[in-house]
Amino acid sequence: MAVDKFPIEASHIMMFARSVADDNQIYYDEDYAKGTEPGSIIAPPTFAQSSAQFDPDYFLRPKIGEPWFGSGKEPTGIKRESSGGGGGGGGGGLHAEQHFEYHRHIKPGDVLTATVKPGETWEKEGKRSGKLVFSETVTEYRDQNGDLVITARGVGVRTERPVDQ
Repeated sequence: MAVDKFPIEASHIMMFARSVADDNQIYYDEDYAKGTEPGSIIAPPTFAQSSAQFDPDYFLRPKIGEPWFGSGKEPTGIKRESSGGGGGGGGGGLHAEQHFEYHRHIKPGDVLTATVKPGETWEKEGKRSGKLVFSETVTEYRDQNGDLVITARGVGVRTERPVDQ
């Protein structure tokens, strides 16, 4: 996900915190936040992931008028093709890990950009699905001054074949 402009607004921080049921006052109460170590409202730890909504090409974002697989089994009727075990790499993939390294707090008024680069890739033999291929993606979030704010590392894994039931 590459984002050219991700404006940080206090109302977005508050709504994000509410959506993850985090009632910490530092996410919405300016008077309370002034008395804390950061001295202002800050964003919750995983808030940077919401930058995907500012990327019109983000692959998990629904596109108006286009079929969307979504996060459920078949919420819109789109069916994933199965290779049926013919050895053509018919396994599945999933998001395995997410790590965040914070260089400073995200605050209202920041305008972040995100750039993505590939990280490490490694393999491991699975017990039921054949070879597991792990790949890391590194996303760097920089503020309006070009300073690094967050380094996010996501790890995906693909299986060589579907797991036998």
